[in-house]
Amino acid sequence: MAQAAKLPLTDTARADARRRRAHGSTWIWMGGGVAFALAAVLVGITVGPVSIDVGGIVESAASHIPFLGVRSHLSATDSAVVWELRLPRVVLGLLVGAMLSCAGATYQGVFRNPLVDPYLLGVAAGAGLGATMMIAYAPGQAFDGDLLPVAAFAGGAVAVVIAYTIGSTSRSRASATLVLAGVTVTAFLTSIQTFVQQQHSDTLQAVYSWILGSLDTAGWHDVLLILPYAAVSAIVLLLHRRVLDVMTLGDDEAAALGVNVGRTRLLLVAAATIGTAAAVAVAGLIGFIGIIVPHFIRLVAGSSYRIVLPLSLLVGGGFLVLCDVLARTVVAPAELPIGVVTAFFGAPFFAVLLRTSRSVG
Repeated sequence: MAQAAKLPLTDTARADARRRRAHGSTWIWMGGGVAFALAAVLVGITVGPVSIDVGGIVESAASHIPFLGVRSHLSATDSAVVWELRLPRVVLGLLVGAMLSCAGATYQGVFRNPLVDPYLLGVAAGAGLGATMMIAYAPGQAFDGDLLPVAAFAGGAVAVVIAYTIGSTSRSRASATLVLAGVTVTAFLTSIQTFVQQQHSDTLQAVYSWILGSLDTAGWHDVLLILPYAAVSAIVLLLHRRVLDVMTLGDDEAAALGVNVGRTRLLLVAAATIGTAAAVAVAGLIGFIGIIVPHFIRLVAGSSYRIVLPLSLLVGGGFLVLCDVLARTVVAPAELPIGVVTAFFGAPFFAVLLRTSRSVG
């Protein structure tokens, strides 16, 4: 009798021990993600044609904090390089990489497909069409002010709205229908973009330069432009990371557990789309980030979205910053489009992923 009474306590103790281990490992992975992002920031700020040591940068940063009394020994030129050229580019890279990787992880959970990316519902095609039309029909104003990012953002948002409207009309297998709707909208908008490009062949170089992605003109204005959208998107997605774990079980199982599947899917798709559209609007179409980063995290840290989403923000941001460092140093003084660098790493990873998708899905 006494032995039987101890069994539930033993099971409870074992469950508590497993939860404590999982909780501890989560904090370890989060610490590693923060360290990786900070290391990427330091590399992004220090590496370049002008050599600036970390100590000088830390000293310069401390000099901007009131009451510390620290005086920076950086020259005016070096200070301008750090604060006006490199730092805004690094911060923008962090935001763009974080949004693309977190949105990719969210889409993979919502649609229960490990091979989808944040461009699934046509945001890339819509943004590309919006940017192409702005460059083709208003070349003088396209790169003046915020018109090009606004056109790209609007195009991407409209494309997703159309795809979601088409896909949500089916009551059965809504996820599969949305995927097909996204493919259809992407093909249609891409055909229109191709037609516009053929009619305005003189703008092809500018269009392809934007499509391949770049952070070379990044400034604090671009950071402020994307920041509100990135903040809203990240907050909504992180608050629903536990719900994503439930949705991966399937629509029927999630509904049985009390989740309003349709409403939750719409909210998550909208939040991921806002972040993706904002990232594309300021940096162009940068591929593979939304696939390779979430899968790498699943392989090393586990598949729970309680850890996948926050780590996607940290690792995705740091990864894109390092890719940008390669883009501006490999063929210096020229620069590679950052999309070329991400494709260099992403394409082989995706090829391996296709062969092992059963084990990582």
